[in-house]
Order: sequence, then structure tokens, then C-alpha cells
Amino acid sequence: MKIPKRLAPLVENGLVDEVVSQLMSGKEAQVYIVRCGDKIRCAKVYKEANQRSFRQASIYQEGRNMRNSRRARAVAKHSRFGRQEQEEAWQSAEVDALYQLARAGVRVPEPDTFVDGVLLMELIVDAEGYVAPRLSEVEFTVEQALTYHQELIQQIIKMLCAGLIHGDLSEFNILLAADGPVIIDLPQAVNAAGNNSARMMLDRDVTNMRNFFGQFAPELLKTEYGKEMWNLYEHGKLTLDSQLTGHFQAKRGRVDVKNIIKVIDAAKQEAMEKRHSKTGLNT
Repeated sequence: MKIPKRLAPLVENGLVDEVVSQLMSGKEAQVYIVRCGDKIRCAKVYKEANQRSFRQASIYQEGRNMRNSRRARAVAKHSRFGRQEQEEAWQSAEVDALYQLARAGVRVPEPDTFVDGVLLMELIVDAEGYVAPRLSEVEFTVEQALTYHQELIQQIIKMLCAGLIHGDLSEFNILLAADGPVIIDLPQAVNAAGNNSARMMLDRDVTNMRNFFGQFAPELLKTEYGKEMWNLYEHGKLTLDSQLTGHFQAKRGRVDVKNIIKVIDAAKQEAMEKRHSKTGLNT
């Protein structure tokens, strides 16, 4: 196929030998299947900020550290340089998260190279060697749903123990590889300890898993793994060996009204952007 403009420098520099085909075009990036020597990988080409429907909402960036104080000041002032730095930080956040989670044993694609807004990484395939499907494209038996749900709960625990929360986890960004689910799409990954909305995002990720697999195994719809998981984490008791029950009895206490309003506003903004994207109004 014709080499996309953003991939041309990687071809010229020998990082990519052939662009095989376009795999998908999503809200934040276009993904291509490429050949690098004797290996087949995927190349994720991040869209420019004004072309994405998934904005760099402050709710996701809270708690992230800039690499130096000059960059942090520029971002705070919303200068042109600051916007550029913020854009690069948004893109590199996924690379950093992939390396961090891979070290922690989380099932994510293995990153290879990140240059000029293009991420080269492992291509996830199924048992026949074809591109692995998303969970949303697969029908499950009750037994399969229970098994994969439990596997993903363990992956989320590993992520949280490593200090990260996906922040946008759903059946649309989990691939079903030959040896089980693989979590993808991590530029919005949240710092669990430094983000005031971390608990909400964790619970939302876990609830998405519960609701999806609950279509095939209705008994999952009564579980509360997210709240149970966060309670253990908050009290320093969550470990890789923690045995969760799926049940949680909340204690009555003060309600953080300001944070609830902040979360609601962010959810409204995200919903509005998704509607605009679907109707083609968002550029």
C-alpha cells in the first residue's frame, strides 16, 4: 500500500521495511500493520489534538509529572510550546505505561520504538495467527465469560499494584489473543496515587468488565470487585495474591461533593465529544 506520510520517516530510517495494511482508525490514532525485518508489528500513529475525539481532559492528566519545571510552567501558561509539550506528554504516556505494566506482568502489547508520534509495538494475534479480535466482537459461553472476567480482574489488580489505572477500559480496548485477553489503548492511564478521580475511574473500568461479561454470565452483575479492590488498595492491603470475593459493604461517611461534581462534568464533556464524533461534527 501507499506509505502514509507519518510513517515515511520510519521507512526512510530503516525502522519499518514495509507498510502492509491499515488495521483501524480510532478516536485517537490510526493503526497500521507493518513489517520490521522478519517481524510483523503494528504502528500506532497518533492523531493531532484537533483531530481526536478523545480530548486530553484534565481529569486524566492530574497527578502526572512533567519531565522538568520549564515544561510544566509552559503547560500551565497554555503557551504554544506548552501545548506542544502537553501533546508529546499525552502520547508518551502510553509508551511509559506499556513499559511499566509489562514489567509488572500485565498482559499488554510489547512496545518496541516510539518516534515522532508513532509507536511500534507487538501485533496481537489469535490462535490462527490472524489479528486478534476485540472482546466486543466475540460471543462467550458462561464458562468462558467467568474465566476471562476473572483473568481481567487479576490484570486490573496487577495494574493497580503497579500504580496505574487504565481509565477507559472496556470491551473495545481488550484483544482476545491466543493465550487470553490483552489490554490496549493506554494514553489516558491514570496515576492511582496522584489523581483525585482514581477511585471513580477504577470502579468504572471494573464495572464495564462486569456489565460486558454479565451479558453471558448474569451472576457477575451482582459483584462489586472495583469497590472491594480500591478499599484494599486505599488501606495498603492490596497485593498480587489478594483473594477478592466480589462483595463489598460500604461504610457511611462524608461525601466529597466537589470531586463528584468534577467527575460528573468530565463525564458530560466526554459524552458530548463522543456524540459529536459519531455525527461527524467533531474535527
